[in-house]
Amino acid sequence: MSFVPSPTAYPPLAGLIEALWEAATTPSRRPVRRRESDIPGFNHTLRPGGNTPLWNSLVRMVLPLLKVRGTKANLARFLGLPRQRLNAFLVARSAMPDAERTLLLLIWITKRQQGKTLS
Repeated sequence: MSFVPSPTAYPPLAGLIEALWEAATTPSRRPVRRRESDIPGFNHTLRPGGNTPLWNSLVRMVLPLLKVRGTKANLARFLGLPRQRLNAFLVARSAMPDAERTLLLLIWITKRQQGKTLS
């Protein structure tokens, strides 16, 4: 059998034990702070779709420029991305690049339309 000492057996600890018991059994009166990830619209990544018309038009500008074999690989190399990630941006449309790579993509489109190639 296990022996459980009563709070009265240890008078200095009796107040602490009662306070802990009270804190454990009393519901909290102040609201629990929500995590930032639970707040709608906070720290959520913008996904491509109907609400990103500028990105959609940029993709429509890029796709005809990628018809020649190897240009998609060269573009991925220019952007510093794996080809699979570039495919997620342009073909699958499941993600969008960061601002720096979007600006690089705009530069690449401009140079390609002028007939120049970037490596």
